[in-house]
Amino acid sequence: MGYPATEFVRQFRTAVVPAAGLGTRFLPATKAVPKELLPIVDTPGVELVAQEAAAAGAERLVLVTAPGKESLAAYFAESRELEQTLVERGKTALLAKVRHAPNLLTVRTVLQQRPLGLGHAVLQAEQALDPDEISVAVLLPDDLVLPCGVLDAMSRVRRRYGGSVLCAFDVPRAEVGAYGVFDVAPADGDPNVLRVNGMVEKPAPADAPSTYAAAGRYLLDRAVFDALRAIGPGAGGELQLTDAIALLIAQGHPVHVVVHRGTRHDLGNPGGYLRAAVDFALNRTEYAAGLRVWLLDRLGVDDVRHSGAA
Repeated sequence: MGYPATEFVRQFRTAVVPAAGLGTRFLPATKAVPKELLPIVDTPGVELVAQEAAAAGAERLVLVTAPGKESLAAYFAESRELEQTLVERGKTALLAKVRHAPNLLTVRTVLQQRPLGLGHAVLQAEQALDPDEISVAVLLPDDLVLPCGVLDAMSRVRRRYGGSVLCAFDVPRAEVGAYGVFDVAPADGDPNVLRVNGMVEKPAPADAPSTYAAAGRYLLDRAVFDALRAIGPGAGGELQLTDAIALLIAQGHPVHVVVHRGTRHDLGNPGGYLRAAVDFALNRTEYAAGLRVWLLDRLGVDDVRHSGAA
């Protein structure tokens, strides 16, 4: 699914990236390196998410981090000695790569001292907003949503309906138990824009109200912060963003989803991370041909495009 170029309708200035998790599924690597800095080929996932936010018009990135994850902010800072060395050696292509993240947008960090849930992490970011900001984007760094452009689509929906807009993707019913699932109804005839009546966290397949699952992109009305303060601990004893959104719906705030029909990679587990790395490498001209040949050989598959088979 692509997103057509239309009138620019940015609905937010700040993008929040919750990145305080311990990355336990990637231990022991994450003893020293935050999982958000693990490279997808040669670019960390957090840079890809920041690039998506900047492309959608964000001016500022707020990283919600934990003690010991200072390297996340350092990644977005200038590295003058490295840059000077690359200049002296004439490594202009590498220099552009090194300068890319620091030049994307302004980065600020706030600390989540204890792992009290996604809702709690989002709540910490309120202090970084300007008083006149009435909405905020939240991008989960574990989710790569491709192609880019869903935030623009979400902005258009918010401009039309107000309130909050979330991203969803359609999953097999057997897999809904791994996600927050939306209870939805038609909005305006567009099958990719739906009104949200409620959300259920990790339902049994038979109990799921739909097969539309949350995809790690949120465009939230600022009222979400009051809702987060009003709710108590939910699943796992944590402050759940899902519960705050449910409260907004109960209070009459409009909430919609944009259904993403493209690709989503889950960087939060090694299997999804590996698939993302392969997918990105196959789209890189310097790696694609050799990687494809190796994969086909490793899997024992004939490449019918080159074998002469019908």
